[in-house]
Amino acid sequence: MIPILSVEKMREADAVAVSQRGTDALVHAAGTAVGLEAKRLLGSCYGARVAVLAGPGLNGADGRVAAEWLVSRGARVDVIEVAHQPSSLDGYGMVIDAAFGVGCSRPYVAPGVAAGTKVLAVDLPSGVDSDSGEILGSPLRADVTLAIGALKPAHLSGPSAALVGELRFAGLGIVRAFDDGLMEDGDLATLVESSPNDHKWAHAVQVLVGSPLMPGAAELVVRGALAGGASMIRLVSRGDVAGLVRLPPEVVHSVELAVDPRCRAVVAGPGLGADAGSWLRDRLADVHVPVVLDADGLDRTLLPLESTPASRWILTPHEGEFARFTGRALPPNRIDAVRDLARETGCVVLLKGPTTVLADPAGTVRVVRSGTAALATAGSGDVLSGLIAATIARGHDPLSGAALAAHLHGRAGARLATYAPASALLETIAAVLTELNEGSE
Repeated sequence: MIPILSVEKMREADAVAVSQRGTDALVHAAGTAVGLEAKRLLGSCYGARVAVLAGPGLNGADGRVAAEWLVSRGARVDVIEVAHQPSSLDGYGMVIDAAFGVGCSRPYVAPGVAAGTKVLAVDLPSGVDSDSGEILGSPLRADVTLAIGALKPAHLSGPSAALVGELRFAGLGIVRAFDDGLMEDGDLATLVESSPNDHKWAHAVQVLVGSPLMPGAAELVVRGALAGGASMIRLVSRGDVAGLVRLPPEVVHSVELAVDPRCRAVVAGPGLGADAGSWLRDRLADVHVPVVLDADGLDRTLLPLESTPASRWILTPHEGEFARFTGRALPPNRIDAVRDLARETGCVVLLKGPTTVLADPAGTVRVVRSGTAALATAGSGDVLSGLIAATIARGHDPLSGAALAAHLHGRAGARLATYAPASALLETIAAVLTELNEGSE
Protein backbone atom coordinates (compact mmCIF):
# COMPACT_ATOMS: atom_id res chain seq x y z
CA MET A 1 0.00 0.00 0.00
CA ILE A 2 0.98 3.60 -0.51
CA PRO A 3 0.55 5.55 2.74
CA ILE A 4 -2.02 8.33 3.05
CA LEU A 5 -1.19 10.88 5.75
CA SER A 6 -2.81 14.01 7.13
CA VAL A 7 -0.79 17.21 7.47
CA GLU A 8 -0.17 16.51 11.15
CA LYS A 9 1.02 12.94 10.56
CA MET A 10 3.13 14.02 7.57
CA ARG A 11 4.90 16.64 9.65
CA GLU A 12 5.63 14.04 12.30
CA ALA A 13 7.08 11.68 9.68
CA ASP A 14 9.14 14.49 8.14
CA ALA A 15 10.51 15.45 11.56
CA VAL A 16 11.66 11.88 12.21
CA ALA A 17 13.23 11.63 8.74
CA VAL A 18 15.04 14.97 9.20
CA SER A 19 16.42 13.87 12.56
CA GLN A 20 17.76 10.69 10.98
CA ARG A 21 18.99 11.94 7.62
CA GLY A 22 19.13 15.72 7.73
CA THR A 23 17.14 18.34 5.84
CA ASP A 24 19.65 18.74 3.01
CA ALA A 25 19.62 15.02 2.22
CA LEU A 26 15.81 14.89 2.14
CA VAL A 27 15.52 17.99 -0.03
CA HIS A 28 18.15 16.60 -2.42
CA ALA A 29 16.28 13.29 -2.68
CA ALA A 30 12.92 15.00 -3.23
CA GLY A 31 14.29 17.50 -5.75
CA THR A 32 16.03 14.74 -7.69
CA ALA A 33 12.75 12.79 -7.83
CA VAL A 34 11.02 15.89 -9.19
CA GLY A 35 13.76 16.30 -11.81
CA LEU A 36 13.39 12.68 -12.91
CA GLU A 37 9.63 13.09 -13.19
CA ALA A 38 10.07 16.26 -15.24
CA LYS A 39 12.44 14.43 -17.59
CA ARG A 40 9.91 11.63 -17.97
CA LEU A 41 7.28 14.16 -19.02
CA LEU A 42 9.55 16.17 -21.30
CA GLY A 43 11.11 13.16 -22.99
CA SER A 44 14.38 15.06 -23.39
CA CYS A 45 15.77 17.77 -21.13
CA TYR A 46 18.16 19.26 -23.69
CA GLY A 47 16.96 22.68 -24.81
CA ALA A 48 13.64 22.41 -22.93
CA ARG A 49 12.36 25.65 -21.42
CA VAL A 50 11.15 25.14 -17.86
CA ALA A 51 9.82 27.56 -15.26
CA VAL A 52 9.99 26.61 -11.58
CA LEU A 53 7.60 28.42 -9.27
CA ALA A 54 9.48 28.30 -5.97
CA GLY A 55 7.95 29.13 -2.62
CA PRO A 56 9.69 29.97 0.64
CA GLY A 57 9.45 26.51 2.28
CA LEU A 58 10.67 22.99 1.67
CA ASN A 59 8.41 22.67 -1.37
CA GLY A 60 10.27 25.55 -2.98
CA ALA A 61 13.60 24.02 -1.95
CA ASP A 62 12.62 20.79 -3.73
CA GLY A 63 11.85 22.84 -6.83
CA ARG A 64 15.22 24.59 -6.74
CA VAL A 65 17.07 21.26 -6.54
CA ALA A 66 15.00 19.99 -9.46
CA ALA A 67 15.97 23.14 -11.41
CA GLU A 68 19.68 22.46 -10.86
CA TRP A 69 19.21 18.83 -11.88
CA LEU A 70 17.46 19.83 -15.12
CA VAL A 71 20.05 22.52 -15.95
CA SER A 72 22.82 19.94 -15.58
CA ARG A 73 21.06 17.95 -18.30
CA GLY A 74 20.73 20.77 -20.79
CA ALA A 75 17.40 22.37 -19.89
CA ARG A 76 16.94 26.13 -19.81
CA VAL A 77 15.34 26.79 -16.44
CA ASP A 78 14.02 29.97 -14.83
CA VAL A 79 13.45 29.82 -11.08
CA ILE A 80 10.66 32.27 -10.27
CA GLU A 81 10.15 33.22 -6.65
CA VAL A 82 6.48 33.23 -5.67
CA ALA A 83 6.85 36.66 -4.07
CA HIS A 84 7.77 38.09 -7.49
CA GLN A 85 5.78 35.88 -9.85
CA PRO A 86 4.21 37.47 -12.95
CA SER A 87 0.54 37.20 -13.80
CA SER A 88 1.29 34.71 -16.58
CA LEU A 89 4.06 32.42 -17.75
CA ASP A 90 4.60 32.27 -21.50
CA GLY A 91 7.13 30.51 -23.70
CA TYR A 92 7.72 27.50 -21.47
CA GLY A 93 7.26 23.85 -22.29
CA MET A 94 6.81 22.99 -18.63
CA VAL A 95 5.98 24.73 -15.37
CA ILE A 96 7.00 23.03 -12.13
CA ASP A 97 4.66 24.13 -9.36
CA ALA A 98 6.76 24.15 -6.18
CA ALA A 99 5.10 27.16 -4.60
CA PHE A 100 3.35 25.71 -1.55
CA GLY A 101 2.96 22.16 -0.27
CA VAL A 102 1.03 20.61 2.59
CA GLY A 103 1.35 23.72 4.75
CA CYS A 104 -0.72 25.93 2.46
CA SER A 105 -3.45 27.51 4.58
CA ARG A 106 -4.23 30.73 2.73
CA PRO A 107 -5.42 31.58 -0.77
CA TYR A 108 -2.82 31.37 -3.50
CA VAL A 109 -3.38 32.67 -7.02
CA ALA A 110 -1.11 30.92 -9.51
CA PRO A 111 0.04 32.67 -12.68
CA GLY A 112 -1.66 31.69 -15.91
CA VAL A 113 0.10 29.31 -18.28
CA ALA A 114 -0.15 29.07 -22.05
CA ALA A 115 -2.20 26.29 -23.61
CA GLY A 116 -0.14 23.14 -24.12
CA THR A 117 2.28 23.87 -21.29
CA LYS A 118 2.83 20.82 -19.12
CA VAL A 119 2.36 21.41 -15.39
CA LEU A 120 4.14 19.25 -12.82
CA ALA A 121 3.01 19.82 -9.23
CA VAL A 122 5.46 19.06 -6.44
CA ASP A 123 3.59 17.12 -3.74
CA LEU A 124 0.29 18.99 -4.28
CA PRO A 125 -1.06 21.65 -6.61
CA SER A 126 -0.30 24.86 -4.71
CA GLY A 127 -3.38 26.41 -3.19
CA VAL A 128 -5.30 23.44 -1.81
CA ASP A 129 -5.94 22.27 1.73
CA SER A 130 -4.04 19.00 2.12
CA ASP A 131 -6.55 17.41 4.48
CA SER A 132 -9.94 18.58 3.20
CA GLY A 133 -9.17 19.06 -0.48
CA GLU A 134 -10.68 22.55 -0.31
CA ILE A 135 -9.42 24.87 -3.03
CA LEU A 136 -7.71 27.98 -1.67
CA GLY A 137 -7.48 30.69 -4.29
CA SER A 138 -6.73 29.72 -7.90
CA PRO A 139 -4.31 26.78 -8.25
CA LEU A 140 -2.82 25.47 -11.46
CA ARG A 141 -4.36 22.30 -12.83
CA ALA A 142 -1.51 19.78 -12.97
CA ASP A 143 -0.88 17.27 -15.71
CA VAL A 144 1.08 15.24 -13.16
CA THR A 145 1.36 15.54 -9.39
CA LEU A 146 4.34 13.88 -7.71
CA ALA A 147 3.38 13.06 -4.11
CA ILE A 148 6.39 13.13 -1.80
CA GLY A 149 6.68 10.76 1.15
CA ALA A 150 2.99 9.85 1.29
CA LEU A 151 -0.26 10.61 -0.42
CA LYS A 152 -2.46 13.24 1.17
CA PRO A 153 -6.27 13.16 1.37
CA ALA A 154 -6.43 16.06 -1.11
CA HIS A 155 -4.89 13.85 -3.81
CA LEU A 156 -7.86 11.51 -3.66
CA SER A 157 -10.87 13.38 -2.30
CA GLY A 158 -12.49 16.79 -2.36
CA PRO A 159 -12.50 19.44 -5.12
CA SER A 160 -8.70 19.34 -5.31
CA ALA A 161 -8.72 15.80 -6.74
CA ALA A 162 -9.75 17.23 -10.11
CA LEU A 163 -6.57 19.34 -10.18
CA VAL A 164 -4.10 16.52 -9.52
CA GLY A 165 -3.95 14.95 -12.99
CA GLU A 166 -1.88 11.77 -13.13
CA LEU A 167 -0.86 10.89 -9.59
CA ARG A 168 2.72 9.65 -9.14
CA PHE A 169 4.51 8.77 -5.93
CA ALA A 170 8.04 9.11 -4.55
CA GLY A 171 8.23 7.52 -1.11
CA LEU A 172 11.92 8.30 -0.42
CA GLY A 173 11.73 6.13 2.71
CA ILE A 174 10.18 8.97 4.71
CA VAL A 175 7.14 7.15 6.09
CA ARG A 176 7.79 3.92 8.00
CA ALA A 177 4.41 3.32 9.70
CA PHE A 178 0.90 4.32 8.70
CA ASP A 179 -2.76 3.38 9.10
CA ASP A 180 -4.44 4.63 5.90
CA GLY A 181 -3.38 3.56 2.45
CA LEU A 182 -3.99 3.38 -1.29
CA MET A 183 -4.18 -0.19 -2.56
CA GLU A 184 -1.50 -1.34 -5.00
CA ASP A 185 -1.20 -4.37 -7.24
CA GLY A 186 1.43 -5.82 -4.90
CA ASP A 187 -1.20 -6.03 -2.15
CA LEU A 188 -3.02 -8.70 -4.15
CA ALA A 189 -0.19 -11.11 -3.35
CA THR A 190 -1.86 -11.56 0.04
CA LEU A 191 -5.29 -12.24 -1.48
CA VAL A 192 -5.32 -16.03 -1.73
CA GLU A 193 -5.76 -17.65 1.68
CA SER A 194 -5.81 -21.44 2.01
CA SER A 195 -4.85 -24.22 4.39
CA PRO A 196 -4.07 -27.94 4.08
CA ASN A 197 -7.05 -28.52 6.38
CA ASP A 198 -9.58 -26.77 4.10
CA HIS A 199 -12.91 -28.44 3.38
CA LYS A 200 -16.06 -27.37 1.54
CA TRP A 201 -17.48 -25.49 4.53
CA ALA A 202 -14.22 -23.77 5.41
CA HIS A 203 -14.95 -20.83 3.09
CA ALA A 204 -18.70 -21.16 2.58
CA VAL A 205 -20.88 -18.18 1.68
CA GLN A 206 -24.62 -17.67 2.21
CA VAL A 207 -26.30 -15.54 -0.46
CA LEU A 208 -29.66 -13.84 0.14
CA VAL A 209 -30.23 -12.26 -3.25
CA GLY A 210 -32.38 -12.26 -6.38
CA SER A 211 -36.07 -12.33 -7.23
CA PRO A 212 -38.17 -13.24 -10.30
CA LEU A 213 -38.02 -9.56 -11.28
CA MET A 214 -34.20 -9.44 -11.01
CA PRO A 215 -32.94 -13.00 -11.24
CA GLY A 216 -29.66 -11.99 -12.87
CA ALA A 217 -28.45 -10.50 -9.58
CA ALA A 218 -28.45 -13.97 -8.05
CA GLU A 219 -26.33 -15.42 -10.83
CA LEU A 220 -23.83 -12.56 -10.78
CA VAL A 221 -23.40 -12.58 -7.00
CA VAL A 222 -22.85 -16.34 -6.77
CA ARG A 223 -20.48 -16.36 -9.72
CA GLY A 224 -18.55 -13.47 -8.15
CA ALA A 225 -18.31 -15.44 -4.91
CA LEU A 226 -17.11 -18.55 -6.73
CA ALA A 227 -14.52 -16.48 -8.60
CA GLY A 228 -13.27 -15.17 -5.25
CA GLY A 229 -12.78 -18.66 -3.82
CA ALA A 230 -16.02 -19.49 -2.01
CA SER A 231 -15.89 -23.24 -1.37
CA MET A 232 -19.66 -23.64 -0.92
CA ILE A 233 -22.57 -21.34 -1.76
CA ARG A 234 -26.05 -21.58 -0.34
CA LEU A 235 -28.50 -19.36 -2.21
CA VAL A 236 -31.84 -18.19 -0.86
CA SER A 237 -33.76 -15.94 -3.26
CA ARG A 238 -37.00 -14.03 -2.84
CA GLY A 239 -39.06 -16.33 -4.97
CA ASP A 240 -37.83 -19.01 -7.34
CA VAL A 241 -35.10 -17.84 -9.73
CA ALA A 242 -33.58 -21.22 -10.58
CA GLY A 243 -35.48 -21.54 -13.83
CA LEU A 244 -34.78 -17.97 -14.93
CA VAL A 245 -30.97 -17.93 -14.91
CA ARG A 246 -28.09 -20.34 -15.35
CA LEU A 247 -26.93 -20.93 -11.81
CA PRO A 248 -23.61 -22.74 -11.52
CA PRO A 249 -24.11 -26.40 -10.65
CA GLU A 250 -22.06 -25.95 -7.48
CA VAL A 251 -24.69 -23.65 -5.95
CA VAL A 252 -27.16 -25.11 -3.46
CA HIS A 253 -30.50 -23.37 -3.91
CA SER A 254 -32.08 -23.52 -0.45
CA VAL A 255 -35.57 -22.58 0.78
CA GLU A 256 -34.58 -22.52 4.45
CA LEU A 257 -35.35 -19.30 6.30
CA ALA A 258 -32.24 -19.17 8.48
CA VAL A 259 -28.65 -18.55 7.44
CA ASP A 260 -26.69 -21.78 7.58
CA PRO A 261 -24.42 -21.47 10.64
CA ARG A 262 -21.60 -23.22 8.79
CA CYS A 263 -21.26 -20.29 6.36
CA ARG A 264 -18.39 -17.86 7.00
CA ALA A 265 -19.89 -14.79 5.31
CA VAL A 266 -23.23 -13.55 3.97
CA VAL A 267 -24.29 -11.36 1.03
CA ALA A 268 -27.72 -9.75 1.36
CA GLY A 269 -29.66 -7.40 -0.86
CA PRO A 270 -28.91 -7.44 -4.61
CA GLY A 271 -31.99 -8.05 -6.74
CA LEU A 272 -34.46 -8.45 -3.85
CA GLY A 273 -36.63 -5.51 -4.89
CA ALA A 274 -38.79 -3.17 -2.85
CA ASP A 275 -39.19 -3.65 0.90
CA ALA A 276 -36.27 -6.02 1.02
CA GLY A 277 -35.70 -5.08 4.65
CA SER A 278 -38.81 -6.86 5.87
CA TRP A 279 -37.80 -10.04 3.99
CA LEU A 280 -34.24 -9.94 5.31
CA ARG A 281 -34.86 -8.87 8.90
CA ASP A 282 -35.59 -12.25 10.47
CA ARG A 283 -33.00 -14.01 8.32
CA LEU A 284 -30.22 -11.71 9.55
CA ALA A 285 -31.36 -11.37 13.15
CA ASP A 286 -29.01 -13.94 14.66
CA VAL A 287 -26.14 -13.85 12.17
CA HIS A 288 -22.72 -13.54 13.80
CA VAL A 289 -20.49 -13.77 10.72
CA PRO A 290 -19.58 -10.89 8.41
CA VAL A 291 -22.49 -9.63 6.31
CA VAL A 292 -22.18 -7.67 3.04
CA LEU A 293 -25.22 -5.40 2.67
CA ASP A 294 -25.59 -4.19 -0.90
CA ALA A 295 -28.23 -2.62 -3.16
CA ASP A 296 -31.74 -3.37 -1.78
CA GLY A 297 -30.18 -4.59 1.45
CA LEU A 298 -28.90 -1.12 2.35
CA ASP A 299 -31.59 -0.54 4.95
CA ARG A 300 -30.83 1.06 8.31
CA THR A 301 -33.36 -1.16 10.07
CA LEU A 302 -31.17 -4.17 9.26
CA LEU A 303 -28.11 -2.91 11.11
CA PRO A 304 -27.18 -5.25 13.94
CA LEU A 305 -27.95 -4.69 17.59
CA GLU A 306 -25.20 -4.17 20.15
CA SER A 307 -25.09 -7.90 20.81
CA THR A 308 -23.89 -8.52 17.25
CA PRO A 309 -20.41 -7.36 16.10
CA ALA A 310 -21.39 -4.56 13.71
CA SER A 311 -17.76 -3.96 12.79
CA ARG A 312 -17.92 -7.22 10.82
CA TRP A 313 -20.73 -5.90 8.59
CA ILE A 314 -19.91 -4.19 5.32
CA LEU A 315 -22.10 -1.54 3.68
CA THR A 316 -21.40 -1.08 -0.05
CA PRO A 317 -23.33 1.93 -1.40
CA HIS A 318 -22.73 3.87 -4.57
CA GLU A 319 -23.31 7.63 -4.48
CA GLY A 320 -27.09 7.45 -4.89
CA GLU A 321 -27.44 4.68 -2.30
CA PHE A 322 -25.26 6.66 0.10
CA ALA A 323 -27.69 9.60 -0.18
CA ARG A 324 -30.70 7.33 0.32
CA PHE A 325 -29.15 5.53 3.28
CA THR A 326 -27.95 8.67 5.08
CA GLY A 327 -30.63 11.14 3.99
CA ARG A 328 -27.94 13.57 2.83
CA ALA A 329 -26.07 14.17 -0.41
CA LEU A 330 -22.55 12.83 -0.69
CA PRO A 331 -20.18 15.76 0.03
CA PRO A 332 -17.07 16.48 -2.06
CA ASN A 333 -14.77 15.06 0.62
CA ARG A 334 -15.56 11.38 0.15
CA ILE A 335 -12.94 10.18 2.64
CA ASP A 336 -14.43 12.15 5.53
CA ALA A 337 -17.96 11.14 4.48
CA VAL A 338 -17.10 7.44 4.51
CA ARG A 339 -15.25 7.73 7.82
CA ASP A 340 -18.24 9.48 9.37
CA LEU A 341 -20.71 6.82 8.18
CA ALA A 342 -18.46 3.99 9.40
CA ARG A 343 -18.24 5.55 12.85
CA GLU A 344 -21.96 6.33 12.91
CA THR A 345 -23.07 2.81 11.98
CA GLY A 346 -20.24 0.81 13.53
CA CYS A 347 -19.85 -0.98 10.17
CA VAL A 348 -17.17 -1.09 7.52
CA VAL A 349 -18.28 1.17 4.65
CA LEU A 350 -17.23 0.76 1.02
CA LEU A 351 -18.30 3.68 -1.18
CA LYS A 352 -18.21 2.63 -4.82
CA GLY A 353 -17.18 5.02 -7.58
CA PRO A 354 -14.28 5.91 -9.91
CA THR A 355 -12.30 6.14 -6.68
CA THR A 356 -13.56 3.61 -4.15
CA VAL A 357 -13.17 4.64 -0.52
CA LEU A 358 -13.41 2.30 2.47
CA ALA A 359 -13.31 2.92 6.21
CA ASP A 360 -13.82 0.91 9.35
CA PRO A 361 -15.42 2.19 12.58
CA ALA A 362 -11.99 3.06 14.01
CA GLY A 363 -11.45 5.47 11.11
CA THR A 364 -8.86 3.44 9.20
CA VAL A 365 -9.13 4.14 5.47
CA ARG A 366 -8.36 2.22 2.30
CA VAL A 367 -8.63 3.77 -1.16
CA VAL A 368 -8.91 1.87 -4.44
CA ARG A 369 -8.21 3.55 -7.78
CA SER A 370 -7.97 0.50 -10.03
CA GLY A 371 -11.54 0.87 -11.30
CA THR A 372 -12.35 2.15 -14.77
CA ALA A 373 -15.45 3.31 -16.62
CA ALA A 374 -15.87 -0.30 -17.79
CA LEU A 375 -17.34 -1.06 -14.36
CA ALA A 376 -20.10 1.52 -14.76
CA THR A 377 -22.55 -1.10 -15.96
CA ALA A 378 -25.47 -2.97 -14.44
CA GLY A 379 -24.42 -5.99 -12.42
CA SER A 380 -20.78 -5.13 -11.78
CA GLY A 381 -21.62 -4.26 -8.17
CA ASP A 382 -23.32 -7.65 -7.76
CA VAL A 383 -20.12 -9.38 -8.82
CA LEU A 384 -18.19 -7.23 -6.34
CA SER A 385 -20.47 -8.08 -3.40
CA GLY A 386 -19.97 -11.81 -4.04
CA LEU A 387 -16.24 -11.29 -4.40
CA ILE A 388 -16.06 -9.39 -1.08
CA ALA A 389 -17.94 -12.12 0.79
CA ALA A 390 -15.71 -14.84 -0.61
CA THR A 391 -12.53 -12.93 0.22
CA ILE A 392 -13.70 -12.49 3.81
CA ALA A 393 -14.81 -16.14 4.00
CA ARG A 394 -11.29 -17.13 3.05
CA GLY A 395 -9.93 -15.46 6.18
CA HIS A 396 -9.44 -11.74 5.59
CA ASP A 397 -10.85 -9.22 8.04
CA PRO A 398 -13.77 -7.16 6.63
CA LEU A 399 -11.80 -3.98 5.83
CA SER A 400 -8.84 -5.77 4.26
CA GLY A 401 -11.02 -8.29 2.46
CA ALA A 402 -13.30 -5.65 0.99
CA ALA A 403 -10.31 -3.54 -0.12
CA LEU A 404 -8.56 -6.50 -1.73
CA ALA A 405 -11.75 -7.58 -3.49
CA ALA A 406 -12.39 -4.04 -4.76
CA HIS A 407 -8.85 -3.73 -6.12
CA LEU A 408 -9.09 -7.12 -7.83
CA HIS A 409 -12.50 -6.12 -9.22
CA GLY A 410 -11.01 -2.93 -10.63
CA ARG A 411 -8.04 -4.69 -12.18
CA ALA A 412 -10.37 -7.23 -13.78
CA GLY A 413 -12.59 -4.43 -15.08
CA ALA A 414 -9.62 -2.74 -16.72
CA ARG A 415 -9.22 -5.82 -18.95
CA LEU A 416 -12.77 -5.80 -20.25
CA ALA A 417 -13.43 -5.16 -23.91
CA THR A 418 -15.35 -2.02 -24.82
CA TYR A 419 -18.99 -2.20 -23.65
CA ALA A 420 -18.49 -5.67 -22.15
CA PRO A 421 -21.28 -6.74 -19.77
CA ALA A 422 -20.70 -7.35 -16.07
CA SER A 423 -20.79 -11.11 -16.63
CA ALA A 424 -17.53 -10.80 -18.59
CA LEU A 425 -15.80 -9.86 -15.32
CA LEU A 426 -15.75 -13.48 -14.25
CA GLU A 427 -13.22 -14.43 -16.93
CA THR A 428 -10.96 -11.46 -16.26
CA ILE A 429 -11.06 -12.06 -12.48
CA ALA A 430 -9.95 -15.63 -13.16
CA ALA A 431 -7.15 -14.36 -15.41
CA VAL A 432 -5.83 -11.95 -12.76
CA LEU A 433 -5.93 -14.65 -10.08
CA THR A 434 -4.12 -17.11 -12.38
CA GLU A 435 -1.33 -14.60 -12.92
CA LEU A 436 -1.09 -13.95 -9.18
CA ASN A 437 -0.77 -17.67 -8.51
CA GLU A 438 1.88 -18.11 -11.21
CA GLY A 439 3.81 -15.16 -9.85
CA SER A 440 3.89 -16.66 -6.36
CA GLU A 441 5.34 -19.98 -7.50
